[in-house]
Amino acid sequence: MNQKQRPRRKNRGATVAAVLCFVAAIALVGTYTFKDYRNTQKEQLLAQTEEIRNREKKEDTPKAEETTTDLIINKSETENAQNVQAEEPEAEAQESTDTSSTDNSQATAAKSKSVSFDSSSKLLWPVNGNILLNFSMDKTVYFSTLDQYKYNPALIISGAEGDQVISATAGTVKSIDKTAQTGTTVNVDIGNGYELFYGQLKEVPVNVGDYVEAKTVLGYVSQPTKYYSVEGSNVYFEMRKDGQPVNPMEYLVEE
Repeated sequence: MNQKQRPRRKNRGATVAAVLCFVAAIALVGTYTFKDYRNTQKEQLLAQTEEIRNREKKEDTPKAEETTTDLIINKSETENAQNVQAEEPEAEAQESTDTSSTDNSQATAAKSKSVSFDSSSKLLWPVNGNILLNFSMDKTVYFSTLDQYKYNPALIISGAEGDQVISATAGTVKSIDKTAQTGTTVNVDIGNGYELFYGQLKEVPVNVGDYVEAKTVLGYVSQPTKYYSVEGSNVYFEMRKDGQPVNPMEYLVEE
């Protein structure tokens, strides 16, 4: 009986040994597989990390380029602004020079058209109308509106509102003023110390410094000022020689 049991024990031992070898083999394979899995996971993690870094670099690059571009643009704008500021004084100086040249040209043109009125020269009537008040510096005349007598250094000539008022002779516009007594008044220098004053005007088309020929329209008859409301619409026509009133009737041509 003991002889029969020995082969069984041998077979059992062989089986156990085979099982142990199989288990050891599985363990080795499992260990290798686990290491390979960990390496694979590590490589994937490194790859993902590298990809994220590359994305961040790509996203940062446009911002850097945009910042650089903005700096270049701002620098260019600053340089342009500085150039404009530098050019402005030159432009202003040029404009001032041009304006001065224009003024000088106008003054030269006015001087080249010299006016030389003298005691033998004649005047045209500035407006078609009757004399409402005569020139009178040696005795007083009655002013209806003021209800008083006073000296009159001019001719007060009637005219309908809106009638043209023309230059009585050639000259240069010396001034254009507005006073309570004569309203808008144009002063024309006609040469040799002679001046003419045209008052009670409106819509004056000429300017100071303009050279005007005889019969040039200087304006239109306006409503009378409060000093001549009773006399009605008129033209205040005064003549001076060296600042002193002169009787225009002595120079007006007969119509």
